[in-house]
Amino acid sequence: MVTLHTNFGDIKIKLNEEKAPNTVKNFLQYAESGHYAGTVFHRVIESFMVQGGGFDNDMNQKAVSDSIKCESNNGLSNKTGTVAMARTSDPHSATAQFFINTKDNDFLDFSAETTQGWGYCVFGEVVEGMAVVNQIKQVETGYVAGMQDVPTEAVTINKVTVED
Repeated sequence: MVTLHTNFGDIKIKLNEEKAPNTVKNFLQYAESGHYAGTVFHRVIESFMVQGGGFDNDMNQKAVSDSIKCESNNGLSNKTGTVAMARTSDPHSATAQFFINTKDNDFLDFSAETTQGWGYCVFGEVVEGMAVVNQIKQVETGYVAGMQDVPTEAVTINKVTVED
């Protein structure tokens, strides 16, 4: 269990180590190292998801470790409230960034071991604080530092606590 302590409130996430062991291990390494402290939700699309874990308030990208193999073929679906790893078009490029689904996004689920079919690995689920996520998804967004869908007022992860 981890808690994202944001300037909007706390979001408690239950991690699924059984279904996504390497992804959970990776996420916990970032959380325990303090990587997420001071990062922002830098991409917010109300009817899709809120994404964070990679940029500071000035939109500087934080240094990351090596990418991990995608574990999306684990039977978990990108349903409302689930947490998944963000990545580039390379299915095995996830590092620190993650997103919380604000609606059912089944089209992001695994369908085949192909570039288009890998989908996005779900590794956790919000168990407390969906009201906070719903507040975040409604913030005003715009273009910042060449990126779109960036909140015009920072939505900051102040720290992450890990519980046994």
